[in-house]
Amino acid sequence: MRELLDKYLNHLLIERGIAQNTLEAYGRDLSRFMLIVQEQGLRDLRQVVPSVVIEYLVRVKNEGLSANSMNRSLAALRSFYKFLLREKLIDETPLANIDLAKVWMRLPDTISKEEMNLILAQPGGETAVARRDSAMLELLYATGIRVSELTGLMMNSINWQVGFLVVMGKGSKERIVPVGKKAYDCTKLYIEQARPQLMRNRSTDVLFLNRFGNKFTRQGVWKIIAGYAKKSGLLKKVHPHTFRHSFASHLLEGGADLRTVQVMLGHADISTTQIYTHITRDRLKEIHKKFHPRG
Repeated sequence: MRELLDKYLNHLLIERGIAQNTLEAYGRDLSRFMLIVQEQGLRDLRQVVPSVVIEYLVRVKNEGLSANSMNRSLAALRSFYKFLLREKLIDETPLANIDLAKVWMRLPDTISKEEMNLILAQPGGETAVARRDSAMLELLYATGIRVSELTGLMMNSINWQVGFLVVMGKGSKERIVPVGKKAYDCTKLYIEQARPQLMRNRSTDVLFLNRFGNKFTRQGVWKIIAGYAKKSGLLKKVHPHTFRHSFASHLLEGGADLRTVQVMLGHADISTTQIYTHITRDRLKEIHKKFHPRG
């Protein structure tokens, strides 16, 4: 495989006269791709299937590269496989049946369980705002709901007897999601001790209120999460959907089946949920390599 890469890079240098900096960047990108191929136990590029390509895209995206660098990675992969086909070095390309740009846009941004715990610990304190923020963060992570679904929650959205959240999702479709003990306790504490202070003598059934006693905007929740992520020391960008993506990824890592996660996320098509399995496999490999005595 290394010989094929060298042949391609020579083609770029000699026949296409590509700039040295671009050549070196392409070399780094494709060397990273080759590494992932080898980690799969593959010895021939003709054995590469679409799932391997998607794992490569996941890895690159999780490295937090700039938009330009990510686009270059895609361009390098496309160009490399076009060259291999043209030179009849492979019979078919694993890129033929996947829309790289579409997959790239769909790749979820996730954080580890340890990173999530860091963020969840940030509100602290016993002020009304701290209790509200803790409840929102815990509920987002416990249920995987969208930020629009969080801001749309009403006082009767939680069934306190059985610990379920009733969510109105996309297309006005209602679904039921379990609420974990931590999120349940934090939300109950917020309602009993913090929400009355935030209501400012108003009457409203909206569950989460901002400091003016009004319903949250999506932007308001975004700012709160970004602030706590920064406070926790994380360098990567974290937003409400990161909680949803991490919820799904962590469930699958723990052994949950895909259909159950699909129902909790409210995905109409299971193929939308399947994107998380690539991240889970990648994460499991990292854990195995780190902790196995022969990793």
